[in-house]
Amino acid sequence: MESKQAPNLDAGLGWLNTDRPLRFGHELAGQVVVLDFWTYCCINCIHILPDLKFLEHKYRSDPVTFIGVHSAKFTNEASRETIRAAILRYEIRHPVVIDEQMKLWRAYGVRSWPTVVVIDPTGHVVGVAAGEGNRETLDGLIGQALAQGRALGTLARGPLELRLEGNVRAASGLAFPGKVYADAAASRLYVADSNHNRIVIAELPDDSGRARVIKVVGSGAIGAQDGAADKASFDHPQGLAAAHGNLYVADTENHLIRRIDLETYEVTSVVGTGRMENDRAGGGMGTQQGLNSPWDVTIEGSTLYVAMAGVHQIWRIDMPVGFARALAGTGRENLVDGPTETSAFAQPSGICAMGGKLYMADSEVSAIRAIDMASETVSTILGEGLFSFGDVDGAFPKAKLQHPLGVVPWGRMLLVADTYNHKIKVVDPAARTARTLLGTGRPGTSTDSGDVAFFEPGGLSVAGDVLFVADTNNHRVVRVDLKSRAWCEVAFEGLGLPDSESEEPQARRLTPVALAAGKDVELVLDVRLPQGGKLNAEAPWSVRVTANGMTLLQQTGRSASLPLRVVVPRPAPDSEGWEVSAALAYCTEDGGGLCVPMSLAWSVPIRTGGPNTRIILSNV
Repeated sequence: MESKQAPNLDAGLGWLNTDRPLRFGHELAGQVVVLDFWTYCCINCIHILPDLKFLEHKYRSDPVTFIGVHSAKFTNEASRETIRAAILRYEIRHPVVIDEQMKLWRAYGVRSWPTVVVIDPTGHVVGVAAGEGNRETLDGLIGQALAQGRALGTLARGPLELRLEGNVRAASGLAFPGKVYADAAASRLYVADSNHNRIVIAELPDDSGRARVIKVVGSGAIGAQDGAADKASFDHPQGLAAAHGNLYVADTENHLIRRIDLETYEVTSVVGTGRMENDRAGGGMGTQQGLNSPWDVTIEGSTLYVAMAGVHQIWRIDMPVGFARALAGTGRENLVDGPTETSAFAQPSGICAMGGKLYMADSEVSAIRAIDMASETVSTILGEGLFSFGDVDGAFPKAKLQHPLGVVPWGRMLLVADTYNHKIKVVDPAARTARTLLGTGRPGTSTDSGDVAFFEPGGLSVAGDVLFVADTNNHRVVRVDLKSRAWCEVAFEGLGLPDSESEEPQARRLTPVALAAGKDVELVLDVRLPQGGKLNAEAPWSVRVTANGMTLLQQTGRSASLPLRVVVPRPAPDSEGWEVSAALAYCTEDGGGLCVPMSLAWSVPIRTGGPNTRIILSNV
C-alpha cells in the first residue's frame, strides 16, 4: 500500500467544514495530505485529536492539508447534521469528508478506528498509522514527504487557503454541556459547560426554568490550573457529583479528577497526573496515579466511582486519601459479564448508584450494565455487543439502545440518556425492559404539538420528580416535571460568556414600542442573510429576551426558513425595555457544506397601554 496511488476523495461524497470539495490532482496537487479515518463515538479517535492539532500547528505554514474521513459506526453518526455537530464539539479545524457507506474505508484498506494515512505531493500513499500514540511516527512521515517533495520540486508553494465553520454562540450561554447534577438538599444545580471549559453553579430552577447563577468556576481557557474560581481552568469537563461540601469533576481531557470546595470555590486536582495514562490496575495515590478520560462520577459514602471511558473500566477512589484503583473491567473493549476482575466494558460514559449496585451506561456496546457490590460481579441489563444497537422498546434481548451516555436512578427505575436515539428512556433493571419516556428519535428541540425533543442528550440528574437533561448539541439544559411531562429550558440568570468569547454583537436600538397590556407578544426576527445564504435547518437557533435582568423567554428551535417567530407570554408591564439576543447559522448555496454562525442583538424600549402585540426585529 505504501507506493500505491491514493484513491480519489471526490466520488460524490459530502463535505463539511470547508468551502469546497478537495481532490487529488486539483486542489490537493503538491500538498502533503493527512487523512484521519475516524468516527465520532470512538474514544480512541478523540484521543488522537491533540496529536492532529499539534501537527496542524507545527506545519501550518507548509503545504500540508489535514482531512478527516468520517466512516460511521452507528446509524446516527452517518447523517450530515450529527457529524457537523461533532466537528464543532470536538473543535476540529480541518475539512471532513462524509465516507458514505464506507467507500473510502474500503478503498484505503482501513481496518480500525482511528487510522491515519499520509500521502505525498504526487498523490501516493507513503505511510499508515493505526491506533493511538503515533504523533512521532506521523511527524516523521510528514517531514519526509515534505523533504522529498522539495527535492523533486513537486511541492505546492504553500498551504491551502480554506474557510472553516464557526460555532453558533447559543443564547443560553452554554456550549455543548455534557453533564448536569441536581443537588436537592443544597438546592443547587451544577452544569459541566464542557466547551466553555467551566462549571456553572446555580440555584435549582423554579417551575418556569429560571435559575440564578451563584458562581462560575473556571476562566474558560483550556488548562489544568488549580486555585480560585476565576483563575482555575479545565479541559472539556464532563461528570459531576457533590458530597461533603465538595463538587467532584471528571475533567475528561485533562485526565484528572478535580475538587471544587463549595464554600470557597477553590479548585484542587485530587487524582491524576494531567497526562493520559494507560494504567489498567491503579494502586497509586492522588496526583501520582494516572487516569484515562474519566467521563462520569458518582459518590457512595467516601468512595468516588469513575466511569473511565478511555480504558473501558470502572474505577474506585477512596477520596479521604486519594487511593485509586480499577474496580471492574480488564481494559479490553467488549461486553463480558462475570467477576469484576474478568469482566469487560466498552467506553462506559455514565454511572450511578442504587440499592447496593452501580449502574453504567456502557456506550460502545449500547448497553446498561450493573455491578453488584456485595458479590463483585458484573451483569448486563440491556445490550448484546459492539455492533448490536437500535431504537426498540421492550424486554431484553429485543430492546435496543444506541450509544447511551447517561444513567440516573428514579425510584426503582433507571432513566437513560439514549444519546444517539435522541431520547430519554425508562429502564427497569429487574425486568430488563426499556420504554421511551421523552424524545422523538430524531434530532430536534420540540415537536409541533409542543412535546420536548433532544439532540444527543449526554447527561441526566433527578431531584424528586424533576429531571434535568444536558441536551448537549442544543446547547441547553432542559427541566422536565416527570409527573406532568411539562418542560422548559433552564435560563441561567447572570451567566456571561468566557473572556475568550465575551465580544457581544452591537445591539440595534429600536424606536419605542407600545404594547397591549396583558397580551402575548410575538417577536418576528426578520433576519436578512448575505447573498446566497440560507438558514441551516440542521443547526439549532436560539433566542433570549431579558428585561430588568430577568429572562422573559429563552427558546431553542430548528427551522428551514426565515423569519423566525417566538412568543413572549404576557410580559409584565413594568419593564422599560427588552434586550433581545439571537444566534443562528446560515449556509452558502454552493459552499460545499460550509455554514457560518451569526449573532444578533436588539434593544427595544417598551411602553404599555398601546395596541401592539407584535414586534418585528431586523438586521438591516
